[in-house]
Amino acid sequence: MARKEEKNNSLFNEDVLAKLKDTKKALQAEEQQQREEAEAKRIFDRKQREKNMSFAELLDKHGDQGGKF
Repeated sequence: MARKEEKNNSLFNEDVLAKLKDTKKALQAEEQQQREEAEAKRIFDRKQREKNMSFAELLDKHGDQGGKF
């Protein structure tokens, strides 16, 4: 009986604790999704910048060293 009363006197009961854990998992999943979206956006923006570079800018970036011809 004393053990049951001890559980009831704890700061959070089991239901509230379970809800908090679920909320934490949901927030972590949302944060992970936001990080993945930010990374995808960064990669897309970089590719767009490279695609829009002039030929001279590409030569400056990659050099004038051809290997195929």
